[in-house]
Amino acid sequence: MEGETLDFKFFKGTSLMIRSRLMKGTVSILALMLLLTGDPLLQAGVTKDAASKYLKDVQKGNPDFKSVGKITFGPGGLLVVADPAKATITVIDTHDVGPMKKLEQKVPKVDVAVASSLGVEPSQIDIADMAVNSQSGNVYLSVNRKTDGQPAILMIDAKGKVKNFDLAEVDYIQVALPGGKESKIRNITGVALASDRLLAAAQSNEEFANKIYSIPLPLTHGTSADIYSAETYHVAHRKWETKAPIQSFVPYSSKGKNYIVGAFTCTPIAKFPLDELQSGSKVKGTSVVELGTGNRPLDMLTYESDGKEWLLTNTFRVHWKKNMYGPSKWWGVRVNMDYLDD
Repeated sequence: MEGETLDFKFFKGTSLMIRSRLMKGTVSILALMLLLTGDPLLQAGVTKDAASKYLKDVQKGNPDFKSVGKITFGPGGLLVVADPAKATITVIDTHDVGPMKKLEQKVPKVDVAVASSLGVEPSQIDIADMAVNSQSGNVYLSVNRKTDGQPAILMIDAKGKVKNFDLAEVDYIQVALPGGKESKIRNITGVALASDRLLAAAQSNEEFANKIYSIPLPLTHGTSADIYSAETYHVAHRKWETKAPIQSFVPYSSKGKNYIVGAFTCTPIAKFPLDELQSGSKVKGTSVVELGTGNRPLDMLTYESDGKEWLLTNTFRVHWKKNMYGPSKWWGVRVNMDYLDD
């Protein structure tokens, strides 16, 4: 599965896009994502002017990122960017609303093209994440330059050309992820827009290190998120764990209730209830699927095919050199969403 190509594949009957190859030495994730990125409830009926309905007190200028990490798209070209170093989530109105153009062909040597656009060698960049704007089909990358720590957002258009997304004068809101007096966020492992809120998962230096953050819509600049400490039972370790972070998650609604479905290393997939929780409370996850010891989930999405809804995740085998289950250290699995209701 390793190589030097960013390779997209479409599956019949779905809008699923799979990045099936890693850029050797540059990308630490194998992204599985929907072309229609974001919550389906938000995507329905989106117009070119709809993005403004989800943001309040919009700022004009540079978001002043210290780093860029996980990214995702919401409706109307809204780009959600996690900044782990600054412990903030920023939502940018890209005004990139189409017309829709799909990537025409695979893009060879993406690491070389990205590095060239930033004026460095491929070994001097870290590509943190990738997201597709469903309004235009453009592919966005969050990239950090190792030489000076300079973050950047880059875009790949339908012809495969890499362009810099200028952050100097953008419309944006920025919200803080709170912590205690002694606490510090180590990493933001996921961001997503649900039908009524923005969600983030992170890891702190506290005893209850696994954190879930929730910000209600519309998103207002300068506000702070509600925070929950999460724990889940790890069968492989035979104990409840509070420090292991959610590696990837999706919002999930069932029977009028809202959840986060998160995947962990070693490797439960668990759901966490979000309704009627007070900020600062602790919440236990209910394990719904076990993927076995020694796996680290890298990404997660949901999609519909043949009248069924599926949860799709891919993982990295942590101990793949010691326990070779197949020719690759990467593998994926799909789960019928009905299991989440059991």
